[in-house]
Amino acid sequence: MRVIDNKEKMDHIRCVGVVTKPDDSSLKRYFEIIKNSFLKYDVKVLIEDKSAENFGIKGVDFETMCLKSDLLVSLGGDGTLISLCRRSFAYDKPVLGIHAGQLGFLTDIKVNEIEKFIDNIFMEEYRIDHRMLLEITFRGKTTDKIVAFNDVVFARKNISSMSLISAYIDGELMNSYHGDGLIVSTPTGSTAYNISAGGPVVYPLTQAIILTPICPHSLTQRPLVLPVDFEISFESEDDIVIVIDGQDRYKMKDFEKISVKIADKSARLIHSLTRNYFQVLKEKLRWGDI
Repeated sequence: MRVIDNKEKMDHIRCVGVVTKPDDSSLKRYFEIIKNSFLKYDVKVLIEDKSAENFGIKGVDFETMCLKSDLLVSLGGDGTLISLCRRSFAYDKPVLGIHAGQLGFLTDIKVNEIEKFIDNIFMEEYRIDHRMLLEITFRGKTTDKIVAFNDVVFARKNISSMSLISAYIDGELMNSYHGDGLIVSTPTGSTAYNISAGGPVVYPLTQAIILTPICPHSLTQRPLVLPVDFEISFESEDDIVIVIDGQDRYKMKDFEKISVKIADKSARLIHSLTRNYFQVLKEKLRWGDI
């Protein structure tokens, strides 16, 4: 396991791409604030066409936006940010999350802080956190790959029976999980489904893979934290549904084998210098409350 910290800054910002929470026209006023705040520094602002439709304005397709932009802005909640990081993975652009959602574990800049924080960006008063992602490889008639920001969930489809999922490391059986399923999580995703299933909270700049059984049939099955040097393969003869970040679903029986490892690139999230992860935990999880 490793903690990745850095002093990275953006070399230049000439164009910014914006993606907003789907079907929420109320965010238009915040988009205008973002746009005007960047225009003040002669930075062009593009908005994805699907987001633009909500506001009755013209946008550009996602690929064009990513190719032309030096940074991307997510306006919405954590789900909007996660989706943007996954969709833009191939373009390797830093992402700024503006919090206009519910929980806000990842999007720490509030809508009333937009103008001030954009000023801070041009004064280089920000930091870029590197959050590791998981690469999931589906092997069958074809080989497909997809990335996960938070987690990969192996869940039984039939609630009336338990599932048996075998996990292998370097071709050797590591464990057999008998129960409701298994969560494979990133450190960032440790405060998502993982924590609800009794998994550990892991500092998000750590590089590690977390395996947490869901309602295991044996009390000896415990969460496991592994270094990222390993690639883990999974097999099952049961009817298992694979859910990626709560956004994509696959049937495990459609593939011969599924493997999970650390992705070759990280998500680069732009944060305030004052953001303190432990303060976020205290606020969101109510740690320290009496």
